[in-house]
Amino acid sequence: MTTAVELVEHAPATGHTLPDAAGRALASAGIVEASPDPYTPGRWLLRAGSKVGAVAVGVPGGEPVTVRITPKVPVGRLLFLLGYSLDPTGAWRDGQVDVGEHRDLLPALAHAVERQVDRALRRGPLQGYRATEESALVVRGRIREADQVRRRFGAVLPVEVRYDEFTADIAENRLLRAAVERLLRLPGIPRAVRRRLLHQRSRLAGVSPLVRGRRPPSWQPSRLNARYRPALRLARAVLEGSSPEHTPGELAIDGFLFDMNKLFEDFVTTALCEALRGSGLTCRLQDPQHLDEADAIRMRPDFVAYDVAGTPAVVADAKYKAGKRDGYPDSDLYQMLAYCTALGLPEGHLVYARGNAPHAAHTVRHAGIRLHQHALDLDQDPAGLLAEIGSLSRKMGADPPV
Repeated sequence: MTTAVELVEHAPATGHTLPDAAGRALASAGIVEASPDPYTPGRWLLRAGSKVGAVAVGVPGGEPVTVRITPKVPVGRLLFLLGYSLDPTGAWRDGQVDVGEHRDLLPALAHAVERQVDRALRRGPLQGYRATEESALVVRGRIREADQVRRRFGAVLPVEVRYDEFTADIAENRLLRAAVERLLRLPGIPRAVRRRLLHQRSRLAGVSPLVRGRRPPSWQPSRLNARYRPALRLARAVLEGSSPEHTPGELAIDGFLFDMNKLFEDFVTTALCEALRGSGLTCRLQDPQHLDEADAIRMRPDFVAYDVAGTPAVVADAKYKAGKRDGYPDSDLYQMLAYCTALGLPEGHLVYARGNAPHAAHTVRHAGIRLHQHALDLDQDPAGLLAEIGSLSRKMGADPPV
């Protein structure tokens, strides 16, 4: 049996009966806001923030606890945002990922990964050359003379050799296998999807599994691996979103989480760069700046555009969640004011995923700096969302030349 807790991102806190050890583990891992109910022993108040997905907490001698956090945006829209986060060049976007009939995040993602892996392997696993070093009884490739002398001084056999082997055990296939195995370990994957994932794993049986704790291998786009790219980008999302996987105290936590803050920030900044293409401006994301003349106070605006002379022309920051129910948070205005002051700009732009107030603009006293606050409606379809980004770029005064 498993204790299941269902939460919605940024929803009010709800009470749940949990082992105290599990509640403390969730709080220490920073997965959700967790605090014991002061009035009911054994009950915890849980509130999800911007992380969505699922985690499983093992409880020694008791039932495991599974926490599922549902995003407020539809899963199809989340994958649209994910496309910008994974591939700023635009090779993988909405419409290329099949989520089937699934409306929950993990089942939809698992279905999408399995379908893309199936397409990638339809003509058989990709093969390539891999550098191999080993001790052999016959000479193959090159003899590693330094290793031969160091390890086999005076001996004829075995021989330390290095050669290139044509094999399916390459980075691309190792990443696909790792993503499939990762999904098979997660809670909440439907039985039919799990069965298909097991089939895909069997097709990659000759590929070496990744070693936990080591960095996944890198791969470079090429003509040969073009059919693999959508699957590889989804595999990256699975592997990068696999935190936390650690043991606070004695409880094992294994989960898969997306940070909606990052997805929204990546979407806004990348889409703005695309909207400004051809305008003569150069975009920089997470641009390092300093507030003071001594360069002691560091800042990183999400988005800064420079003109041909290298002078800052536009500054923007993406904020997924507004902190006030009655409007936008004042602290964001102070942050943007600092950006405008340091960059010498008369205007700055804050872009929110949602808000209870329409577009607002504030002129700072004695400075003349105008601070704009915009809200994007994530409930609309991708075409409408991109059209709104285009409109936003025009409000920033950075229209492409006609």
